[in-house]
Formats: sequence, structure tokens, C-alpha cells
Amino acid sequence: MNDAHLHMVVNHFPIIGTILGLGILITGIILKNNSVKNTAYFLFIVAALFALASMATGDGAEELVEDMPNIGKSIIHEHEEIAEKLAIALYLLGAISIMGIILNIKNHPKAKFISLVAVVTAVATTYIATLVGTSGGEIRHTEIRDDALTTKVSPAGSISKEESKENDEK
Repeated sequence: MNDAHLHMVVNHFPIIGTILGLGILITGIILKNNSVKNTAYFLFIVAALFALASMATGDGAEELVEDMPNIGKSIIHEHEEIAEKLAIALYLLGAISIMGIILNIKNHPKAKFISLVAVVTAVATTYIATLVGTSGGEIRHTEIRDDALTTKVSPAGSISKEESKENDEK
């Protein structure tokens, strides 16, 4: 198993875990149930750990695919930049989640405030996660790129917008 394969295995959980955790946390707040909130916090912590694994395998995956036809370094760089922001947001959400679990166990009065901070952080993190997922998908799935309809593949396998525009004008 190479880094690209490992990256594909681990990179989905930070996104899915954050979305699921957000829904579970909101449910826990509505139900006023600390066990449900702690479940969400646990998911956020696991998502942060998977983000760490995803970041660790990302460079190796980049090296394997950046020179493939229809890929290019710019789209990978864009994905990497957004992924770094997601990792930071997930690490922050993981730290907030650890505080939330501790405060819930101690029945601390600030536990409710931390759960609201976690919701706001999780909403922002979920937004960044969708951007990362989309940009990552665009690396190999050229059909979902914004320029998918205007980009054509030359016989050599490289993409050229100029060639595409010239061919469309003919």
C-alpha cells in the first residue's frame, strides 16, 4: 500500500466525522444529554486524529500523482492549502472537544458554553471540510471541475484551455 492509497483510506473520515459529529452535538444540546454530546466530542477527536494521518500521507500521495495526465501541480497545491486550514480547524475542534468531555464529566457550569463554542467551530470546520473534499475530488475527477465543459484533453493527455477554446471556435 503506497501513500496515495493510504491517503485515500484516511482522508474521508475527517470530513464525514465532522459532519456526523456536528449533527450529534446539536442533538445532544437539544436533548440536554451529556452522553450524546460526549459522543460528538469523541467523533471530533477521532476526526482530528484522522486529519493528522491524512496530512502525513498527503505529500507522498502528491508525489505519486502530480505528473499524471490531467492532474497538474496547481490543483494539488490548492487542495493542500485548504487541507492545511482544515487540519488546523480540526485540531482546534479536537482540543475544544477534550475540554467539553472533561467539563461534562465534572458537571462544570461552563460545559454548556463549551458545547456552543464547539457547535460554532464545527459549523466552520464542516464548511472547510466540504471545500477540501471538493478540491480533493477534482484532482482525479475532472468531470466535477468548474472548467469541465470548457477543457479538452489533447491526444498527448494534457489539458489545454486554449486548445479547447480554439476547437470550440472552429
